[in-house]
Amino acid sequence: MLEKFRHELLKNKQVYLRVKAHPGSSETRFKEIVLTPEGETLRINVAAAPEKGKANEALAKYLAKEFGVSKSGVKILSGAGSQLKLIKINL
Repeated sequence: MLEKFRHELLKNKQVYLRVKAHPGSSETRFKEIVLTPEGETLRINVAAAPEKGKANEALAKYLAKEFGVSKSGVKILSGAGSQLKLIKINL
């Protein structure tokens, strides 16, 4: 399901993702894409507690692996303190 976003990353050298993170899950994994008034939102379970940036760190590591980029290529542009985040991934 993430192929569309991987293709956009390869084509444009960057992709913006709207992510709703669910911290405290048993494992970090992609769950689904939901349509919201703002557009497509990726729901991702995160196996880290939402404290001291641990969940954001785990999410960035997961997305870097999924998109084949370095962890420094994943930036949380907004929502670092909430479940809904805007993330930019660069090649």
